[in-house]
Amino acid sequence: MRVISKQLTLFFFCWFSAAVIFAQEKKVTAKVKQDTVKKDTTVLKRKAIKAPVGSKSDLPKKRTYSKIINDSSKNVYGPKTTRWITETDLFYNKTYYKPLDTAVNNFHRWTYVQRLNNTVQDLGNMGTALNPIFPLVSTTIGANPGFHAYDAYYDTQEPHYYDSKSPYTRVYLVWAGNGRAMSHIEFTRAINSRWNFGFNYRPILVDKQLQYRRADRQTVSHYYDIFTTYKSKNSRYLLVLNYRRIRHRIRENGGVRLTTDTTFAAFFNPNAAPTLTGTETEELRHNFHVLQSYKLAKPVQLYLSSTYEIRDNIFRRDRTDLASNFFKQTLIDSIKGTDVMEFRSFENEVGVKGNAAFLFYDFYFKSRAIQNRIPLLNGFDPRASSSLIENYVGGRIAFRIDSLSELRGSAELLLDGNYKLEGTLTTPWLDASLISSLAKPGYLQRAYRGSHNYWLNNFENTFSNQLKGFLKVRWGNLFVSPGVTYAVLNNYIFFREFNSGLLPVQSTGNQQIFSPELHLSLKFFRRLYFKPQVTYTQLWKNDDSAIRIPEWFVNSQLYYENILFDKNLQLQFGLDVHYKSSYLALAYAPDIQSYYLQDKRIIEGFPVVDIFVNAKIKGGRLFIKYHNAWQIGKSTGYLLTYGYPAMSNILDFGFEIPLFD
Repeated sequence: MRVISKQLTLFFFCWFSAAVIFAQEKKVTAKVKQDTVKKDTTVLKRKAIKAPVGSKSDLPKKRTYSKIINDSSKNVYGPKTTRWITETDLFYNKTYYKPLDTAVNNFHRWTYVQRLNNTVQDLGNMGTALNPIFPLVSTTIGANPGFHAYDAYYDTQEPHYYDSKSPYTRVYLVWAGNGRAMSHIEFTRAINSRWNFGFNYRPILVDKQLQYRRADRQTVSHYYDIFTTYKSKNSRYLLVLNYRRIRHRIRENGGVRLTTDTTFAAFFNPNAAPTLTGTETEELRHNFHVLQSYKLAKPVQLYLSSTYEIRDNIFRRDRTDLASNFFKQTLIDSIKGTDVMEFRSFENEVGVKGNAAFLFYDFYFKSRAIQNRIPLLNGFDPRASSSLIENYVGGRIAFRIDSLSELRGSAELLLDGNYKLEGTLTTPWLDASLISSLAKPGYLQRAYRGSHNYWLNNFENTFSNQLKGFLKVRWGNLFVSPGVTYAVLNNYIFFREFNSGLLPVQSTGNQQIFSPELHLSLKFFRRLYFKPQVTYTQLWKNDDSAIRIPEWFVNSQLYYENILFDKNLQLQFGLDVHYKSSYLALAYAPDIQSYYLQDKRIIEGFPVVDIFVNAKIKGGRLFIKYHNAWQIGKSTGYLLTYGYPAMSNILDFGFEIPLFD
């Protein structure tokens, strides 16, 4: 706590300094207003002259009638008067606020698996643990908790900041079959022309799908945030602030319990029972973030970015679940076992940035105070409770070639040797990116002790390189984008099952992943659209068989779109298809909230076909989707993760209503 206390002292000092500047500005503004009022009063006194008797002022005035304008029939506020921007754009001194998204494209893709373009696997139900199909390069090079199964439910919800001419409210509701529901309520309003405030609330409430009973929840997730932006009168001082919290709880079922029948059809038996009945996982996060910047001149701005984060990952289990033999070993046999890992970090980044013509630059120094605690590891390893300070130096650069082309780059060095390099190029005919990192292993992978697992490791830093490039060619109604992704991983860390249980393993070799890809969009017969995406993956090298990726990965849409009834209705309906070829998909361990390699069963390829209707009626949007139509009349479906049947054919419905007053 001493380490974080020092960081908090620095933070509150900077915050107090900003408050003093703000207060001084208000005093000066008040004095100017007071002087202006005095001058205006003097002028009025000088001009006050009595009208002579018998003048026109004494004559009866002609009666006039007020002209009442009925403006209630038309609302002048809407998507064009409410615009948004991200903190990244504000940081890069971009002043263009984007209009609200009112497009119907992909509006029916409401689950996180589909939102992420099917590039992740889950446990067959909305809100369950996620894992990327294609390995991701770590962008956090310093200490990290090592838990990632619920990252997407938090990371994809970063608040937007608004320039709203009127109060803006957005209500988004999904009522899906078998008790699956998700909502999003967003509100923002301008306090004045320089100060905006808002909040978001996103609950996810999903019933169990194995032995389904109404209101018997598997997923209970509540996310909310509060955000504000403030800009001084002279636009020199900028404040961006938000507080975010999520509590994501899952009642784990361990997949289908297989007894005498171990065939593939057994996973889809209507009477199939779950393996676990008293197990729960939870992730709790609090995040307080503030960005302050002060413009000395257009080429020179000083800024301070501060973030305080709390993360708790929790596993709870009843003793009744021990009889299932789901867990290979039991180290702590209590009536109610609870495993907790607590992670705390406080980060301050101070730097100088600015614009010179078409060039943006940024140089910074960053300090992170970190604490990690594993209560059940006390007495087994000194890392049961550890704290450290990490110091970084880095920089960012962006060169705007023209209004459609931009080159960005960034470099960050952790002063103990780790680093991260990133670069992106965006043009009308080419998109390319490069990322290279040398990152620390997560705390979970290095040392852990819980009810069912125990390990102590001295892993090396992980090294990753990834290069992407996509050409973009448009020829009339045809758009073609061929490209390739090439990744090299060294010291890759993964989980593997052994007779005694699960253990993290560090590869002694390397992995090379080569994935050519094709995106295509074709408009034909005036109203029909065909949009396939095909990825073919080859593992040029895969030491220790550490990587499991399907050879073929396909997303495709075929739909009709039209605007009807004097442009009051935009309608889109068609098919959404996803397919992965057969491969050894990873299995899931709820006690460590991690996916691991399994060799028990190949997950067969299965075409997931959704029939959807998307519509926009004036400002509101809605969708109706029949999910997994391919399973109609079939006795079996498909698996995304070994042991967990995915959602069967079912009807989903959702809508969004924006309000601007």
